[in-house]
Amino acid sequence: MMRSLWISKTGLDAQQTSLDTIANNLANVSTPAYKKVRPVFEDLMYQTLRAPGLDDESGQVIGSGLQTGTGSRVASTQRINSAGTLMQSQNPLDVAINGNGYFAIETASGTGYTRAGNFMRNSQGQITTAGGDLVLSVGGSPITIPSSATSISISNDGKVSYYNESVSRPVAADQIAVVNFANPAGLLTSGAGVYRETLSSGSPQTGTAGTEGLGTITQYYTEQSNVNVAEELVSLIAAQRAYEITSRGISASDQMLQRLGQL
Repeated sequence: MMRSLWISKTGLDAQQTSLDTIANNLANVSTPAYKKVRPVFEDLMYQTLRAPGLDDESGQVIGSGLQTGTGSRVASTQRINSAGTLMQSQNPLDVAINGNGYFAIETASGTGYTRAGNFMRNSQGQITTAGGDLVLSVGGSPITIPSSATSISISNDGKVSYYNESVSRPVAADQIAVVNFANPAGLLTSGAGVYRETLSSGSPQTGTAGTEGLGTITQYYTEQSNVNVAEELVSLIAAQRAYEITSRGISASDQMLQRLGQL
């Protein structure tokens, strides 16, 4: 088989993965706190026909040698953790982290982490995510606000307090935990805006918002996706053109093989 067929095939696979990644970014342009992903390409192992250096046969020093590539692949996908724009809302439980950090939440599969702060209350008065996962406090417990609360206040350091008709001063409920990692790019994406700890991300470092490099919490705002539609469309066109050009390599190889079969 001609090497160009296999090389072109690896190029098509790589560009298909690139197209899939871009399409997923565009599909999540309205997803709260979604972080765009970009593919990282690398060339495959080279076939060395004559190594650079000393030639065993002639004894002469060869400058560049003779190596042929075997294609390309997507080595990994890299999540871009830049902050999205903050959008104002009327929900007192909508909060955004202005800076580094994640909210800690309790899911059915264990503790998860998210930047999406479009929170609400369940039937027990506990603060939850849009998917029903419990938002955890600095102490690791759920945060409960009674149904009698008439208004809710969340400070920049995450302290949650509420008012009701029987008291004139705010009642402290708890404090929202903010967590950070040594390598946030190493977190595992598990869907629904939830990330999981991995060996690559390091252990979670729980702290108070606004301290030790953690971002502050802003009430009545939610973080939006950091996807730039114009940039993604340009990348989409580039990946499409690369796919088309690579497919021509297969067509050219096929025509050459047909020509050889006619000899």
